[in-house]
Amino acid sequence: QVQLVESGGGLVQAGGSLRLSCAASERTFSANVMGWFRQAPGKKREFVAAISWSGRVTYYAGYVKGRFIISRDNAKNTAYLQMNSLQPEDTAIYYCAADPDSADPKGAEGDYDYWGQGTQVTVSS
Repeated sequence: QVQLVESGGGLVQAGGSLRLSCAASERTFSANVMGWFRQAPGKKREFVAAISWSGRVTYYAGYVKGRFIISRDNAKNTAYLQMNSLQPEDTAIYYCAADPDSADPKGAEGDYDYWGQGTQVTVSS
């Protein structure tokens, strides 16, 4: 059973930074696209960023491009989301997800088969 565990969330002031981590429970689980999604209260889950297995191709939602950076370390089976210049609108539960069937990063929630339980990010004004 593949498990993804997010960490690194917390409370920060507007303009601050956080780095989220997503660790896979299985060492061999690395041949897939990794993605980050988020969900704010009363809103649907939305795409944030995704990265190919090699890390050479990335894909970002327009509202985070230039502020967030996605990366991965396959030796550690871990994906990261560096979040800079955080705004109150970024407040949400952030979820890590894995797509074992795709080679290119995608933003569709339905493409991802495995999900973590989420980590809360709260940005105060």
